[in-house]
Amino acid sequence: MPITLLVTADPNEPYLKPLERLPADTRVVITNEKSRLQAIAPEIDVLLNGDFRDATPFLETFPLATRVRWMHVLSAGVEKALSPAIVASPVPMTNGRDLFSRPLAEWVIGSMVYFAYDFPRLMRNQQAHKWEPFDRTPLAGQTLGIVGMGGIGRALAARIRPFEMRILTTRRVPTPDPLVDATYPPGKINEMLAQSDFVAAAAPLTKDTQGMIGAAQFAAMKPSAVIINVGRGPVIDEAAMLDALKSKKIHGAAIDVFDNEPLAAGHPFWDLENMLISPHTADRTKTLREDAVDFFVENFDRFRKGEPLKNVVNKHAGY
Repeated sequence: MPITLLVTADPNEPYLKPLERLPADTRVVITNEKSRLQAIAPEIDVLLNGDFRDATPFLETFPLATRVRWMHVLSAGVEKALSPAIVASPVPMTNGRDLFSRPLAEWVIGSMVYFAYDFPRLMRNQQAHKWEPFDRTPLAGQTLGIVGMGGIGRALAARIRPFEMRILTTRRVPTPDPLVDATYPPGKINEMLAQSDFVAAAAPLTKDTQGMIGAAQFAAMKPSAVIINVGRGPVIDEAAMLDALKSKKIHGAAIDVFDNEPLAAGHPFWDLENMLISPHTADRTKTLREDAVDFFVENFDRFRKGEPLKNVVNKHAGY
């Protein structure tokens, strides 16, 4: 029986082109017009959130999709695409996690090198035509603490291994992992932070992770520590981070995700010399969005054949 797919997105988005590879008998409707979404929703088998910025059409359409059997979110984060009705529903949800892990891991490493070798000082001296040799501490022998050992955390740990760093991590259920030297439960995060020279936040946003790095955690860190966030902005208490950076409780921060985006032009973060700001583009490679649609097309083939889907989301856990 032909499958009807509804994609909540602008039909003119070029990254949706891989959908053309779906079987010829697939009925594909791509729209973000509310009236069209409402009209087609009762007829669909698959619901795809094809908009990386706005999940509202997806959320509003789901209650009307009375025969939907599978839903997919192109992004890795699903917190904006979860409603009480979706969480309670037995309809499986999948997402694009792990597709974004490699560039995010590389960005974290770049940020570590940026601070370890004091690139800001090099750039200031270059602009001032100033020749000023200075000593630095290499990454080898230092400790990286990873908050959240999901796809991003594992990609980061695998790529950090050649740097000969000590790797610590937090996990809800600590289990031995050949990629890391020690794993701590969330309740002992401060113990991990106290040992870390660099802290990479790569956790999804859930009720348990929101604000998990706050004033107490910054107080536990070394004055020389650098925090890097490539997970979700609200995982870090921004007010506490601002205080820690301004008072030099920690050495620096490299942040790709924020509570509110875009970051307001008047936000005090912009004026901090010890902060590297990225406009949520650490994972934004030229082909990333199209790659995410490619993955959906591959998963669609599994759905059509009745095979187990990849990247099934634990809707109650939020990732």
